[in-house]
Amino acid sequence: MAFERTTRKDWYKILGAEPSDSLTELKRKYQKLILLYHPDKQSADVSAGEVEERVQRFIEIDQAWKILGNEETKKEYDLQQREDNLTKEWPLHAQVYVEDMSWDEGEQCYTLPCRCGGNYTVSKTETKEVALVCCDTCSLVIEIL
Repeated sequence: MAFERTTRKDWYKILGAEPSDSLTELKRKYQKLILLYHPDKQSADVSAGEVEERVQRFIEIDQAWKILGNEETKKEYDLQQREDNLTKEWPLHAQVYVEDMSWDEGEQCYTLPCRCGGNYTVSKTETKEVALVCCDTCSLVIEIL
C-alpha cells in the first residue's frame, strides 16, 4: 500500500496514539473511538452537519486502524513518516529519477555525483524501498523519484 506524501494524514493523531504504542494499546484506542463515533450510537437531536462530521471522523478512525492495525502497513507507514521527518531535518538537494543516475555494473548500484565531490549511492533493490539518499561525504540528500 503506497501512501501519498503531501496529503497523508497522521493516523496516530487520529487514534490519539503514539508510534511506540503496542498493537494492543492501538486496538484499545481504536475501539474506544469507533464506539464513540459510530453512526448507530449518535443521538437523534444532533444537527445534520454534526452528523456528517462524526461520520467523517468515524471513517478516518477506521482508515487509521486499517493501516496501524496491520503490522506490514504500519511498518511501511512508520518508515514513510521517518523519511518525511528526515526531509524536514536534512537539506534536500534535488529530486532525481533513478534513470538519470549512472549504473555501476561492478558495484551493482546507481551513483550520482554530489556538488561537494562525494557521491549519492543506492543499490538496485534499495531504489524500490528507499526514497532519500544521503551523500557519502556531506549532509545533502536527494530524493529518488
